[in-house]
Amino acid sequence: MKISIVGTGYVGLVTGTCFADTGVNVTCVDIDETKISNLEKGIIPIYEPGLDRMVLANVEKERLHFTTNLKNSLDQCEAIFIAVGTPPGEDGSADLSHVLEVARQIGRHMTQYMVVVTKSTVPIGTAKKVKAAIQDELEKRGSNLDFDVASNPEFLKEGNAVEDFLKPDRIVIGIESEKAEKIMNRLYKPFVLNGHPIIFMDIPSAEMTKYAANAMLATKISFMNDVANLCEIVGADVTNVRRGIGSDSRIGNKFIYPGAGYGGSCFPKDVKAIIKTAQQNNYTLRILQSVEEVNEDQKNVITKKIKSHFKDIKGKTFAFWGLSFKPQTDDMREAPSVVIINALLEAGAKVKAYDPVAMEEARHYLGETIEYGKDQYDVLIDADALVLITEWPEFRIPNFKVMEKLMNNKVLFDGRNIYEPSEMKENGYTYYSIGRQPQKA
Repeated sequence: MKISIVGTGYVGLVTGTCFADTGVNVTCVDIDETKISNLEKGIIPIYEPGLDRMVLANVEKERLHFTTNLKNSLDQCEAIFIAVGTPPGEDGSADLSHVLEVARQIGRHMTQYMVVVTKSTVPIGTAKKVKAAIQDELEKRGSNLDFDVASNPEFLKEGNAVEDFLKPDRIVIGIESEKAEKIMNRLYKPFVLNGHPIIFMDIPSAEMTKYAANAMLATKISFMNDVANLCEIVGADVTNVRRGIGSDSRIGNKFIYPGAGYGGSCFPKDVKAIIKTAQQNNYTLRILQSVEEVNEDQKNVITKKIKSHFKDIKGKTFAFWGLSFKPQTDDMREAPSVVIINALLEAGAKVKAYDPVAMEEARHYLGETIEYGKDQYDVLIDADALVLITEWPEFRIPNFKVMEKLMNNKVLFDGRNIYEPSEMKENGYTYYSIGRQPQKA
């Protein structure tokens, strides 16, 4: 079986590599010549645990190929996945220009039946636009070639994407014909041997499922952050509250950890996009508007705690542990760390930061406005406080004796609640977290 994947970003590269690992002949297409050249050498453009080894193995076995030539990749292709970016526009709506340009190129160059699959996260109704763009190009050629479109949203977690693809909870596919269903079923069969389902449905429902899923997860996070802020005011401990509600099977214990706000490439963009889709259809998603507002406010909570403690932070030095929006990724998109650091810099503070994998990516967002440390203790030298923003495993059990020798003040702001307040008090720290009472040294 031969397929093509257009786009070698996070979704496209993981998708193509995992399909190749099942024996499918996969060609990944991208217009970025440097990226394609690097991929052919085994240089991966993203950080995703396990992906580099899998790419190299499948390239070596000649099941995974990379090219800038879309036309050649269509030869004998049974399905082509569109996995290019859909960045948010000024108004929050998804920019479909890249998706539709790929669709037009497919229409210009296809020579046999194939299923054209939207893998990018796209608004409801995009498949119709893709179909129309392909059909328009075919008509220009005077061709009556048959094709199908399908919607196959991804549900990959950054940092665990390979495992998510290989062992999915479910696979959602929107189709219009039995022929398309048969091809997609064959392609995905190796991934559902664990008993989890392929859920076939109409295309608009598949497109909506992706947005609804991410919007629900974002809602749980913002809800818990809102509750955490109230806990601080009334003297409750959000950790106990989380355990109490998380034990209810109707609620569950996932995505109810309070913190400094969500970031990344999916939740912020997708919440904005579904809100915009509703507005375009004369409907208001009031809950999701609040979800977005709460999240934007939450990114300022740590800054407020810092300014409240120090009163004047001009000339103060703050050490940051973690920069990426979550562990196991170098993704800095919409990362709370950027918001917090910029606020501190604007107030005249100095920032030193360390992240296990994201410092190079962070330079695209912060430049040289901050100092990048060689390790987590290096940034603590002469620091007036430590700010933990990303809960990387290596930060969980720090050497408090070493920290005490390096820092000017034993003050810690924990944006992910990874430390126990009692432990911090024993070690003599003034400790601030999310949704719990401050511990004064």
